[in-house]
Amino acid sequence: MRSALSSLILFILTMLFLTQCARKVPVLDKQRLPRATSNVLLDILEAHPDKFAELMKNRDKYRLQILYTQIDRDENNYPEFQSFAFNLNHDRYWYPASTIKLPAAVLAMEKLNILDIENVNIHTSLRIDSAAVGQSVVFGDDSSPDGMASIGHYIRKIMLVSDNDAYNRLYEFLGQKYIADALNLRGFENTKIIRRLESGGGPEFNRITNPFLFFGGENIFYEQGLVENPDTFKIQMADMKQGIGYMRGGELVNEPINFEWSNYMSLDDQQGLLRNILFPEVLSRDLRFDLTEEDYQFLYKYMSMLPHESRIAAYQDTSKYYDSYVKFFMFGDKKEPIPPHIRIFNKVGQAYGYLIDNAYIVDFRNNIEFLLSAVIQVNENQIYNDNDYEYDEIGYPFLAELGLAVYDYELKRVRVQAPDLSRFKIDYTGNDQ
Repeated sequence: MRSALSSLILFILTMLFLTQCARKVPVLDKQRLPRATSNVLLDILEAHPDKFAELMKNRDKYRLQILYTQIDRDENNYPEFQSFAFNLNHDRYWYPASTIKLPAAVLAMEKLNILDIENVNIHTSLRIDSAAVGQSVVFGDDSSPDGMASIGHYIRKIMLVSDNDAYNRLYEFLGQKYIADALNLRGFENTKIIRRLESGGGPEFNRITNPFLFFGGENIFYEQGLVENPDTFKIQMADMKQGIGYMRGGELVNEPINFEWSNYMSLDDQQGLLRNILFPEVLSRDLRFDLTEEDYQFLYKYMSMLPHESRIAAYQDTSKYYDSYVKFFMFGDKKEPIPPHIRIFNKVGQAYGYLIDNAYIVDFRNNIEFLLSAVIQVNENQIYNDNDYEYDEIGYPFLAELGLAVYDYELKRVRVQAPDLSRFKIDYTGNDQ
């Protein structure tokens, strides 16, 4: 087993390497989707004017963007992609909400692999200390089977119910600069993850992350001290200031909200990350994440699992955690069970009137698969943080109807080669610890 000191040195050297390489990613090798056109997606949208015409006409008001990718397989089941976009624009800001939790989960798994310390993995128990103003400690997790916190259990909570504290703990394990360097290395240049969620802390608070300790019984396997980003990260792009006011401490502030200290992840980066996770075989090795097959299967399992299928007691109440709780496409406007032959591997976001879904949708009965990502904002009064948004009236129905419209098109689309989807058929009853 490597000593803690040698592991720390290895980690520092790895990060220095990442920082240097991040500037050397060739333009043609960036993690990018194929050049998007609008023909097929426009055909689908225009075929349902009663559902989409008003939103398409007012695309800027609703900050609407859509990216749809068809997947075709060759005789060896190798996937080929063709993408179609509506109003795609990664130069104007929109708030990604909880969708940034997916890259945090992936990078946390990868970091453990880079550390490569015996007995330290996603299931290892951990404690989190406080070493700076505003930080909080973690001694365990009541929702886990053994009452202990772990990276794996935080990922479960993120994927199953989009738990904010679970994301914050992964953010603290990674740190600002690690996240930036690792994503930039893979070509995700339109992604900035620079803060916790619902923490109340400002830029300085988010630059500094907590000490971690990984242990088993009386044995300490790895300690990570406080990490501080020496640089100050903020977002500078068009449309950073939005609305006419926002609520703060129960009072209305009559000025636009400013998102320059928030997170950002463009829609094409979101779908690109999803493709990277689901189809690593199409990428050169330097663009893939350093994940094992067991890591991939763990991610697939909890990205597609329904809350009540988990062993977490708190998520068994289907009146609260119904099937579509974090599945907006196709089913987001209903609370009925999702048919078992359809699985959605995704991450959603919801905040400030923004609704986002980034999904890989599979129908095992009809042998179809496709990628779909979309963002819409429904905030008629343009007051932020007042919880007065048109989610139920406009947002959820739009995403559900969009998912169904694309799904119906895919049902009719002729494929030369039927896909082998066995990689994504998951046993949701097994124990992964």
